[in-house]
Amino acid sequence: MRILVPGGYGLIGSAIVSALLAAGHEVTGLGRSVGQARLREPRARWLQHDLQDLVSAEAWRPLLDDVDAVINAAGVLQDGPGDDVMVTQSLAMVALFEACEQAGVKRFVQISAVGASPDAATVFMRSKGIADEALEGSSLDWTILRPGLVLGSSAYGGSALLHALASLPGFIPLPPAPSIRSVALDDVAATALAAVEARLPHRRIYDLVEDRAHSLRDIVAALRARLGLPPARFARWPLWIFRLGFCLGDLAGLLGWRPPMRTTSLDQILSGIDGDPTPLGAANGRSLKALPEILEAVGGTVRERWFARLFLLKPVIIATLGLFWLLSGLIGLFAADQAEVVLTIRGFSPAMAALFVLGGAIVDILLGAGIFWRRTMPAAATGMIGVTLAYLLAGSLFTPDLWLDPLGPFLKTLPAAVLALVALTIKDAR
Repeated sequence: MRILVPGGYGLIGSAIVSALLAAGHEVTGLGRSVGQARLREPRARWLQHDLQDLVSAEAWRPLLDDVDAVINAAGVLQDGPGDDVMVTQSLAMVALFEACEQAGVKRFVQISAVGASPDAATVFMRSKGIADEALEGSSLDWTILRPGLVLGSSAYGGSALLHALASLPGFIPLPPAPSIRSVALDDVAATALAAVEARLPHRRIYDLVEDRAHSLRDIVAALRARLGLPPARFARWPLWIFRLGFCLGDLAGLLGWRPPMRTTSLDQILSGIDGDPTPLGAANGRSLKALPEILEAVGGTVRERWFARLFLLKPVIIATLGLFWLLSGLIGLFAADQAEVVLTIRGFSPAMAALFVLGGAIVDILLGAGIFWRRTMPAAATGMIGVTLAYLLAGSLFTPDLWLDPLGPFLKTLPAAVLALVALTIKDAR
C-alpha cells in the first residue's frame, strides 16, 4: 500500500516507517523538519509541512493523492515556540480525518497514548482524547493504538531520561509514582503494521502495554542492570524538588528546546501509566513483550553507557557557556575603565580602547544570550569559537607579558572554545 505517516521521523514514527518499508509498502513521511529523516531513511518519500498549517481538510487534500492509508505518529509534549499541542494533536488531526473521508482514504491508524481522554488532566492527553473521539465518530476504518511507556533500542525523550537516571552514580532520586506498564518499540511498530494491513479488527481501541505493571524504581533498576552497572541506592526526594527541576525544563521549552523534563511528563508519571492489555491480547492471540524481554533490545554496550551518562551533560554545557559569556560581557561593561587602562598602556588611543571594550562586552552578551535560544544556538556556538580564537590571537599580539607564559592564554580561554565545540557537536542530540 501507499501509506502516509505524519510524524514519521520521531521515536515511534521512525520505527513504524522502517516496519512498513520492510513489509514492502510505499511510505511517505511528513513533518516540520525532514532533512535528517531524508538522510536516515532515503527509501521513503518525505514531505515537509508544519501541522499548524494543516488545520483544514482543504490543506490536507493535495497530500492525500495516491494514498491508501494513514498512520498518524505525530505529536508534541507541551506548548512552546512553534509548538501548539491542541493544534497539532487535535485540530490538524480532525481536519485530516475529514480530508481522508473526502479523498476516499478509508484506513486510518492513530497512535494515541494510554490515558487519553477529552477530560484528561493534561493538555497533551486531552488533545489526544479529542482526536480519538473525533476519529471514532468518523466513517473511516480506524484503529486507535494507545502505547504505554515505550522502550527500545533507540532512546528519545522519556526513555532517554530513564537511561540517564539509571546511570547516575551514588544514588538515584525518584519521584513518588504509581505503577507503570511498558511496551517495546518494535511491538508498537508491529501492531501498527498489523492494523494498517487489516490483520486486527478495525474500529477498536487497543492499549499497547505489557501484562504486568511495575514500579518506576523496578524499571530504573532493571535498566541499570541491563546497562551493566552495579546496583544503586534509591532516594525518595520531596515532590517540590522534582517540580522545580521540571519547571526549569518548561523554561527551556519556552526557549525552543524540547527536554523530556517538563511538567507534563511529571504529571503523567505521578498519575501512572497503565492500560488494559486484554483486548489486544485477544485479537493477537498473544501478549506483548514483558519488561525483561523489552530491555533485551536496549543493549548494555559502551555506546549505551556513554549515552546514558552524558545525556544530562548537554543542558549543563549550554547553561555553563551561556552564563560564562553573559558574565564576561557584564563584567566588561561594569569594569570598562580598568580594561580601557590596560589597552591604553599597550598603545591604543582612549577612544579606540573604549570602542574595543564596549564592542567586546556587547559581543559576549549577545553570544551568551544566543546560546540559550535553540534556534540561534549553533550560530552562537560557532561565534564563541571564533571570538575565543580572536581573543587568543589579540592577547598574544598586544599583551607581550603573556608570551612569558605560553600556556596562559590557552588555560584561560581555550576551555570556552572547547565547550562551544562540544555544544555545536551535540546541537542536534535529543
